[in-house]
Amino acid sequence: MVIPPSILNTLVYPVSKKLSMRISDYIVKTLAPRLFSILTCYKHFRFIGYKDNFDKLPPQYMIISNHQSLLDIPLFMRYLHERDLRFIAKAELSRHVPLVSEMLRTQEHCFISRRAKPVTTMKAIEQFANRVLERNQIPVLFPEGTRTKDGNVGKFYSAGFRKLAQATKLPVVLCALDGGWQISNIKTIMTKLTNGAYRVKVMKIYDSPQSKEAEAAILDEAPALVQKQLDEWRSEKK
Repeated sequence: MVIPPSILNTLVYPVSKKLSMRISDYIVKTLAPRLFSILTCYKHFRFIGYKDNFDKLPPQYMIISNHQSLLDIPLFMRYLHERDLRFIAKAELSRHVPLVSEMLRTQEHCFISRRAKPVTTMKAIEQFANRVLERNQIPVLFPEGTRTKDGNVGKFYSAGFRKLAQATKLPVVLCALDGGWQISNIKTIMTKLTNGAYRVKVMKIYDSPQSKEAEAAILDEAPALVQKQLDEWRSEKK
């Protein structure tokens, strides 16, 4: 199911961006939900998307969340399937990741290299912010920068968050996710995700931060709120 569209998109991308976009839309809207359905059927792995605070979501906003695995992106695409999401992702995802790389490149997500100079990174985020505002898209940022090995929440770094918040001036939606931290690569998806669950929930909606103090307050509170939710979910399994 996954391999043919992935190969096709790899071949089409250099030739026709328009056709690649159609294939990417198919991957996002059709294959991503089917992937979770297959995991549910054959691995008894559940997708749980909580609808708390959905009625309070503003027309456009930016999302910040903890980060656990390669499946975080399709997880959010399924959770908020009625919205057009765009991610700030590490540059490594732009190449050689089946199903993912061409889709992210075609849809003009934002790629950040860890070796890039800060000024280059900030310029890329600013250009990304302008695109999502113009197209009424929802930008998604993982402020931890990289996933933690034990699934617990790491530090939320400020630079990317502050630049995106200042460039978009959008409300900030904090989400918590849990269930994919054992996945280190594509090969481990079918071996590690057994009899478990991938959960995602809107934790809190913040007004657009209008000062550095307001930005700092969000970054200080957010990791603790997410970790508390993760602890609650994990205690339910005991």
